Amino acid sequence: MNFKSNLEVALNGIKANKLRSVLTMLGIIIGVSAVIIMISVGQGAGKRITDQISSMGSNMLMVMPGAEQRGPVRGAGGSVNTLTLDDARAIAKLDMVANVAPVVGGSATIAYGSGTWTSQYSGTTPELQQIRDFATASGSFFTDEDVNEATPVAVLGQTVVDNLYPAGTDPVGTKIRINTLSYTVVGVLASKGASMMGQDQDDVVYIPVTTAQRKMLGQKYVSQINVQAESQDSMEFVESSIETLLRERHDIQNNEDDDFNVRNQAELIETVESTSAVMTMMLASVAAVSLLVGGIGIMNIMLVSVTERTREIGLRMAVGATDSNIRNQFLVEALVLCMLGGIAGVLLGVTGSKLLSVLGGWSTSVTLASILMSVGFSAAVGVFFGYYPAKQAAALDPIEALRFEK
Repeated sequence: MNFKSNLEVALNGIKANKLRSVLTMLGIIIGVSAVIIMISVGQGAGKRITDQISSMGSNMLMVMPGAEQRGPVRGAGGSVNTLTLDDARAIAKLDMVANVAPVVGGSATIAYGSGTWTSQYSGTTPELQQIRDFATASGSFFTDEDVNEATPVAVLGQTVVDNLYPAGTDPVGTKIRINTLSYTVVGVLASKGASMMGQDQDDVVYIPVTTAQRKMLGQKYVSQINVQAESQDSMEFVESSIETLLRERHDIQNNEDDDFNVRNQAELIETVESTSAVMTMMLASVAAVSLLVGGIGIMNIMLVSVTERTREIGLRMAVGATDSNIRNQFLVEALVLCMLGGIAGVLLGVTGSKLLSVLGGWSTSVTLASILMSVGFSAAVGVFFGYYPAKQAAALDPIEALRFEK
């Protein structure tokens, strides 16, 4: 008896016991759909975080003040002042550096007319627009001349605009107050959305770094220097060059720790991706347990089927069916049940993932690999849990089988 004949017998058996077949497949359907949904949630979360990191800028390095983390103890990175505008200008002259944008800032009360809004202000340079790939919804970013002259101009994020200009007034050309100082709005940025930490990237006002230093903070230091390398391949070279340059500028001896640290965006993305992969596999493993439960259900029903069809098995053996013919017949039946359940599970899993994305606002990513893995695993479950009943059927004695009474 060939595979085609076994397949016909299996399908006829499923049709003859529709309700039992559906209930048998239910465990596989739930298991496959759960695996697909869990993998899509894990991959979607990882992709969202990676996209948010990428939205910070391509080929970017972040130079932070303070010592690097060593073991469980970390230096006071970000809480000490070691970086200056001159450091940023020196970094800009290094080979393979495309753009450099120092940053300094804090929280402030932003006011327009009678409205006020508490937001973050960020003092920087025009290069930040290229590094972060900022698009302007109206107006333009401030210029190098504004930085050189510490001009009181500002570029607003969309959240600030929404809260200070509810009537839809174009902010460009208007005057706002940051704390007690007056600034002219020269541009409005297009929306960037939330960062990977959930922070609203549009709830910020950008002003020239020199304006922030002289009129807002009264200091010469910067809290961060964003550096964009010319390409992905040049990032390690640029990182090494920055470390060498700053050690020389800060007069750091060979036996002394750095008073700064350089964070590589590519390394951060790689860490996120590896963490996301582990999380996805953990979620898939938990969901796969339901597939195993479904496999046990398959085995149970197949054992019942062997008992119900004992006389049929005896008759087939009496007319010449071999042990392998009987075993293959029941294996194919178990495989067909699992594959039909797997296909239904894929449809349910893809639909569930889409619903989570549309209704729940979750980031999901259904891939062909997850679908193939789920279907393949369901087929493996069918073979694994169907083998024992098939073996039991093939091991029946023809004479005893013919004498069997239900």
